[in-house]
Amino acid sequence: MGSVTELAEAVDGRDPVAALAAVAALRRLLEELEAAHVTGARLQGASWETIAAALGVKRQTAHRKHAHRIIDGGR
Repeated sequence: MGSVTELAEAVDGRDPVAALAAVAALRRLLEELEAAHVTGARLQGASWETIAAALGVKRQTAHRKHAHRIIDGGR
């Protein structure tokens, strides 16, 4: 199981254990995508408040989750 298509197929498959493994893999992928886009947004000058609103969380939550990854002078 590797591609998004394969993961989506496994989620809809008949094997509930394989479906759970696919859900976990998709969750990891989404976390990586979120982190990459938060980093990009910060590097382009987006505030933590703006990022948090886009993610549907509080500013403190977004900052706590992602600030350690950002090397942008602590904006």
